[in-house]
Amino acid sequence: MGDALKLLVIATALALAAAGPALGQVAMTGQLTASKACPAYQSFRNGTNPGGVTLQPGQAYPILGKNKDQASHYLIRVDSASPAERWVEISCGNLGAGSQAAAPSRSDSANPSHVLALGWEPTFCLGHGGKAECARETAQSFEATHLSLHGLWPQPRGNAYCGVDPALKQTDLAHDWSRLPEPDLSGATRQKLAAAMPGTLSGLERHEWIVHGTCFGGAADGYFSRAAGLAEQVNASTVRDVFAAHIGATLSADDVRAAFDKAFGAGAGERVTVNCQGRGAAREISEIVVALVGDVAGAAPLGDLIRTAAPQQRGCPSGFVPAAR
Repeated sequence: MGDALKLLVIATALALAAAGPALGQVAMTGQLTASKACPAYQSFRNGTNPGGVTLQPGQAYPILGKNKDQASHYLIRVDSASPAERWVEISCGNLGAGSQAAAPSRSDSANPSHVLALGWEPTFCLGHGGKAECARETAQSFEATHLSLHGLWPQPRGNAYCGVDPALKQTDLAHDWSRLPEPDLSGATRQKLAAAMPGTLSGLERHEWIVHGTCFGGAADGYFSRAAGLAEQVNASTVRDVFAAHIGATLSADDVRAAFDKAFGAGAGERVTVNCQGRGAAREISEIVVALVGDVAGAAPLGDLIRTAAPQQRGCPSGFVPAAR
């Protein structure tokens, strides 16, 4: 990684770190009844409290989550505040009867399935030039020659928004991602994610956590560290090489699948779907979707996870690989 890119990643990570509150790492349902007038923080790490909001003793607040299993803070909703999602210390109130952690929903916890979605950012930016990540993209950008992390999604499709407050779900469905709480990530994970997922500049990680990460199990830091790590493995392989070699040219799905076979073992390519946008000569590769089955949350090698999955549809037969503009 060049010095300029390192500086850009660090600057992005620092900017994101100051952006706002973190969604509860363990989703919860129920209510918290305030026992004292505690400050209600947008970000308890930074001590930010827009509007100087404090809890009203005796008032009950919907509880959305806690920062970890052995919590120091609860995430609640204060309807009169903006933003409404606020952090308070656990000593500020009492949990109501029935308040509990909301367990993630998985179709098969013994053999969970996921898909890893990796996008070709120059294709995305053809139609989203106003996005911050597209405005800054150049031919020298990391994502101009590497696949970008879109998401790591527990399956089956529809396994989403696990334990998420309905109000936050509606905010996400309205694509108002700037109002979604920011996942609580370590500096190392945030830096890793900023490189793997350019969309963090537009709040993509907030959307991905609330929709998919809440169904993954565990904390956001582990979820995003693993997702970014899987993307790094693909980009360190011949898969990235075949994309880079075809910038400005047409790439076939068969060649993409052959690259996966070479990188991750015979049969891996059959578990990969190639998605395109447009039709005919104007068709461009937009994303590859890789099926995974097994200990995705652990340390299982990517090749093992891919080859354990069922074969998938090939998708579009070929597409143009545009260069960054």
